[in-house]
Amino acid sequence: MARRRLSSEEEALWSALARTVRPIRHSPRALPVTPTTAPLPIEPSIKTRLTSPPARTLKTPPVAPPARSPAAVLDTGWERRIRSGNVTPDTSIDLHGHTLSSAHARLNQAIAAALSRDARVLLVVTGKPPKSAESEGKGRRGAIRGEIGHWLETSPYADRIASVRVAHPRHGGDGALYLILRRKK
Repeated sequence: MARRRLSSEEEALWSALARTVRPIRHSPRALPVTPTTAPLPIEPSIKTRLTSPPARTLKTPPVAPPARSPAAVLDTGWERRIRSGNVTPDTSIDLHGHTLSSAHARLNQAIAAALSRDARVLLVVTGKPPKSAESEGKGRRGAIRGEIGHWLETSPYADRIASVRVAHPRHGGDGALYLILRRKK
């Protein structure tokens, strides 16, 4: 599909708008602005459309602080225990054979139960991908395993999850996850 060219009026509007935009300071995503052509003079009819409307006072709702997301790195003691298989799950849940909606509900129930019992490590068994997908190199994951990251990020308990790690082979390896839960404060 071919791109449509801007009309001279649209180019004038765009260049006028581009001159008023300032990049956000200290933003790694801010791109340098480089003018492509000399600015075009704006016709009087266009200038009237570019004036800003009278300022209104809008009440903006207070911004809630973002929920704490799972940590990327645990302290070295936890990392060593996970690698060596010396982590003992306080409780576990097996999501095999569930639909996505029932697995999601059971996961939230299990996290709530683990938190109420002050558990530190919850083992979540999701299942490994089918053998045919592994051997063909497709890297296809099971449906529950594919969704669990999103479920944990949007969970009402996301701020209580310190980290999510792939389980040691003795607890299921690639087919299971450790949820390391934060202590109550």
